[in-house]
Amino acid sequence: MYRAIGMIELTSVARGIYATDQMLKIAYVDVVSATPVCPGKYIAIVQGDVAAVESSISTGIAISGEYLVDSFVLPNVHEGIFPAITATTMPDGTGALGIMESFSMASMITAADAALKAADVQALELRLGSGLGGKAYFTFTGDVAAVEAGIEAGKAIAMEKGLLVDIEVIPSPSDRLWTSLY
Repeated sequence: MYRAIGMIELTSVARGIYATDQMLKIAYVDVVSATPVCPGKYIAIVQGDVAAVESSISTGIAISGEYLVDSFVLPNVHEGIFPAITATTMPDGTGALGIMESFSMASMITAADAALKAADVQALELRLGSGLGGKAYFTFTGDVAAVEAGIEAGKAIAMEKGLLVDIEVIPSPSDRLWTSLY
């Protein structure tokens, strides 16, 4: 299991591909995702040991220049982040539903990590950019108090950069809503 994850988010696809190449050459990291997203942005997410991810992201930031939108390095990423990004999670059960939405994909990942670490909640999906106009959202479940605690922790992170769009807690979602989520 990798200990760290990092990401750069750019407004240029061409610079994003170039930065990703340089990030991979400077440090031994694995690519989680390197892809264009709406609206004409590019994201590169890498994983590896902490020092390698820090070095890789530092290089990506330097090369991104004026095209950089946001970035992060999470040294001890919660294990629920990776399956949420790939939408491969199935909840053990259903409880309350938490939803966080951000203008920044990078900020949403850090907010999701904070929510998962703050409370006994289970990640459902961490949707990044595609079909969202460059925004991102995170859905998770647990008992009402846990979901509210997760929302508060994630909200604090997303608000630090002024990139929070909205948060919602649904204490008792309809069964028909659940079937549309996964």
